[in-house]
Amino acid sequence: MTTELPPLPVNCPPHKAVLDIQSDGTILMSSGMTLGPVAKNTGEWLHKWAEKTPDAVFIAEREGDGWREVTYAQALAQVRAYAGGLLARGMNADTPIAMMSGAGVDHGLLALAAQYVGVPTVPMAEQYALLPAAHSRLEYVINKTNPSMVFVDNAEKFAAALALPLFDDIEVVAANPANAPRKVTPLADLAVASDAVDAAYAKVGPDTVAKYLFTSGSTSDPKGVVTTQRMMCVNQAQLAAAMPFLTEKAPKILDWLPWNHVFGGSHNFNMMLANGGSMYIDDGRPVGKMFGRSLENLRMHPGTLSFNVPIAFKMLLAALREDAELRKKYFQNLDMIFYAGAGLPGDIWDGLTELSLAETGTLPLMTSSWGMTETAPATIIVHERVARSGKIGVAMAGVTLKLVPLGGGRYELRCKGPNIMTAYLNDPAKTAETFDEDGFLITGDAVKFDNPDDPDRGLVFDGRVSEDFKLMSGTWVQATSVLDTAMKSLAGMATHVVVTGHDRSDLGLLIFANPAELEKIEADNLDGALVSIELAEKIKTALAHGFHDATGSAKRVVRAMVLADPPSVAGHEITDKGSLNTRNIRQNRAKLIDRLYDDHDPATIKI
Repeated sequence: MTTELPPLPVNCPPHKAVLDIQSDGTILMSSGMTLGPVAKNTGEWLHKWAEKTPDAVFIAEREGDGWREVTYAQALAQVRAYAGGLLARGMNADTPIAMMSGAGVDHGLLALAAQYVGVPTVPMAEQYALLPAAHSRLEYVINKTNPSMVFVDNAEKFAAALALPLFDDIEVVAANPANAPRKVTPLADLAVASDAVDAAYAKVGPDTVAKYLFTSGSTSDPKGVVTTQRMMCVNQAQLAAAMPFLTEKAPKILDWLPWNHVFGGSHNFNMMLANGGSMYIDDGRPVGKMFGRSLENLRMHPGTLSFNVPIAFKMLLAALREDAELRKKYFQNLDMIFYAGAGLPGDIWDGLTELSLAETGTLPLMTSSWGMTETAPATIIVHERVARSGKIGVAMAGVTLKLVPLGGGRYELRCKGPNIMTAYLNDPAKTAETFDEDGFLITGDAVKFDNPDDPDRGLVFDGRVSEDFKLMSGTWVQATSVLDTAMKSLAGMATHVVVTGHDRSDLGLLIFANPAELEKIEADNLDGALVSIELAEKIKTALAHGFHDATGSAKRVVRAMVLADPPSVAGHEITDKGSLNTRNIRQNRAKLIDRLYDDHDPATIKI
């Protein structure tokens, strides 16, 4: 690993943090960057590139052995045609479209058509419709948004959900209507030429609602974030200010990230549209054999930007080490590696760095940012060369961060800016409690300065304030820090863990074991907990080593239990993003937590 990093191959300004320290120790952080021009709406981007680069590919997906590619000129024509069909039905701001299918060309064009004439969309997790156990979440979102139309790419694939009485009074539109369980409208029939399109488009401005994005529901029922055109358009101007190279060369991405999440559906999708880029939709996933499909797609269409979650970069790194041709294609035009969702482990960071230097002699911008569904999302970003992962950077142009002291150099993060939501859908009480007296969004996250003596180096994420709790002794536990150490210690053995200890004398863990690990050992199911001498010894050794240097009851795990059943979708213990709802797990498995703190229970592993 080199200690002298080469200059960035792309144009990025250095970090600049402007601080205003209040008398009570609260810090207001703003950006040293200036916000550039902001589009009025997403249609403005589409018109721009349809005129400037009409034959450039905007969006594409796999079709047989090749790709279905739609140019900017084709996209604009199709968007206007679909918009005509929506207006012919009298649709408007009060008649949303529920998008039940995942990422796809038809989904993207219909969503843009809706935005073009001021009809909100509701991107949903496919699991809500495809898994019977998640149909309660499907019903929740449909009842919350009251859509006038539902879109699916394939009616047969979604037949079980579409057969529900829930959709009796809602028009169902399908790109492929074959074998539908009820009457559906073929998407092709939605295209209508209409003189009303131009007038409707002219009324779409910054305050027009573009979509309702639902939060993951990891702490409560999912909340519908009212996402406006301003939020999305400002965010792309903020990203361009931090990373000017986006505007200097049309970017290209191969991306699998789901569109019901703000990362894939707003951040990445709009980044391509705003900058005349090309989005190739990856129909693979960083899961088992599906990752082979992602690698196949990557060989055909490597991008200039690489967005992913850390587990995917781990799998990609292993593939790149084994495949020289893939390695060459991946790095040859790569300007940026962007990770989100979790911290990128140091060995993966170092591995990607070493391969890039060996392949091209330079390094792309390796970066991350901080954001939420409520912030559209990017609000804090790393846009200068850094030598390691973990930083989230500095405030973006137009954003003010409020850092409220928590002690020990730790701050509660709050934020205000034009990319921040103003309301949750039909939930004034939740909206009111989400903002403080000065109008800052209360994020529930904690941060600290990477270097307290040099604020320009930016911030580091330091866990969820809402996950912290007190032991019986009154000592505060930073649960995220304990969780990170536990997961690193149990690498390969656990898929998830839940930290316990609220009003108890010490810390414990509920462990969801890796199914591959369970196949190797013999274990007995004892009323919801697994008993295995072999597994218990491995866990005991791993945790003893991982927490070896931890001092004090608030930092050291002393007991653990392996759960027999995975997180329950029906019990709302896991979200569509794969995040645990720890509150529901603790409620649903309260008896197991009681057993965890019984030293005589055979399933309790003492560390």
